[in-house]
Order: sequence, then C-alpha cells, then structure tokens
Amino acid sequence: MKLDMGAAWNTATALIGRNRSVVLIVAGVFFLLPYLASTLLFPQAMTPDQVNPEDFEAIGAAMMQAYADYWWVILIIFVTQGIGTLALLVLLTDRAKPTVGDAIKRGAIGFPTYLAANLIFVLAIGVILGLSVAILPFLVLLAIPVMFYAMVKFSLVMPAIAIDGIRNPFKAIARSWTLTKGNSFRLFVFYALLVIALMVVSLLVTMVLAVIFAAIGGQVETIGNGLVASVINAIFVVLFLGVLAGIHRQLAGDRPEELSEVFD
Repeated sequence: MKLDMGAAWNTATALIGRNRSVVLIVAGVFFLLPYLASTLLFPQAMTPDQVNPEDFEAIGAAMMQAYADYWWVILIIFVTQGIGTLALLVLLTDRAKPTVGDAIKRGAIGFPTYLAANLIFVLAIGVILGLSVAILPFLVLLAIPVMFYAMVKFSLVMPAIAIDGIRNPFKAIARSWTLTKGNSFRLFVFYALLVIALMVVSLLVTMVLAVIFAAIGGQVETIGNGLVASVINAIFVVLFLGVLAGIHRQLAGDRPEELSEVFD
C-alpha cells in the first residue's frame, strides 16, 4: 500500500480532534509540565552554560557536563514522556475508549519494550557511525543518509508497541520495518515537511512572544519563555503522534469502513 500523505494528515487531525479532552490531559501531564519544570528549575539541564558558539569543543564539553550534572532530570523526562507517548497512542487509536488511567497503565507496561527498542536503535546508529569513522572518515557523510533511512524504518516502533501490543522489541522493530516497506521515501518527505512547518511556526511564535516578555523582563520573561517552549513542545509531540497513528492505521491495512469511523 502506498502512503497517502493527505489521508494520513486528515486521519491524524481527526483522531486528535475526536479525543481532544483526553489528549489535553495526557499532553499537559506528560509533556508540558515536565518540560516546563525542567526549564524553570533546572535550566542548565536544558541549556548548558553559554560558550563561544565557534568553539565546538567547548560546546561539547559544556553539554557533556550538563548531562553529567542533570542526568537524573533527563532520565525522569525520558521515562515520563515515554509512558505518555504510548498512553497517548492508545487513547488516539483504541476503539474501546479506555480511560486515561488504563492508557497510562498500558503505556507503563509497554515502556520496557520502548526503552529496549530505543537502545537498539542508538546502538545501531553508533555502530554505523563508528564503522564509518574507523574505515574512512569521509564515509561519515555517506552514513548520514543511512541514518535517516534507519530513522524512517524505526518510526512506527511506538505504534507497534502501543497499538499492536507487541512486547518484544525486535518484533516491534520488525513490524515497523514491514509497515514502512515501499514507503520509506514518502515517509521521509512527510516527516521532513512536518518538522520544517512546525519549526517555522514555532520559531515565529517564539520570536514574537520573546520580544514581549523581554520588554517586561524579570521573572515574567523567564516563566513566559519557558511556558511558550513547553506548549510548543507539547503541541509538536501531539501532532507527531497523531501523524504516526494515522500512518500506522493506513499502512496496517485497515478497511475503508474502519477508517471512516475516525471522521464520524
């Protein structure tokens, strides 16, 4: 089945709209609040000490130091958002209409698989880049397209876990690989367009509001900028998960009458 990007987007927005009440709850608790708390309480975990933007070595050292100092903050965010991600996919797609509590429980049960799949992906990318550098340094440039290809092929792992209920990380990866077969380039273009559009809109909104907050100054500027960044992060996650749910529903081969239920 060839991916219809328009249909996938329409399904995504319909799923989000139909479940907006529970989406707002989960997005607020699992994405907005943790990000806002991290930005306000642990700013160095989100933005390391400013260094010379041309000194890449200093930038890398500052980032590593921030990770070393605030690893537990990053871990909490990863676990929280991982569970929230799976719970939100359940809420968006399960026709049995589970409660938020049931969805969170299923997200927690699926989290070990989610964690294992992410570790496998990171390891695979590390091996690709490591081998490229070890063989010939310029091969790193050739490894970049391979990395993007792998990201596309792994992109439906979360729906495989949350929607299909797969608990084996290797089977979840295989499911994602199978679903994306024949649509890798279309998916890459779709994801790229989505990210670019969201980045442009978020940049414009952030710049406008940052000027307003800067004029006020003080705590209002700090809290305002943190709140805007957190809201944008939550919106981005919700839209992207909605898109993943729409893509999964289409590529999994749901019948037309089943797809039409989304728009009722």
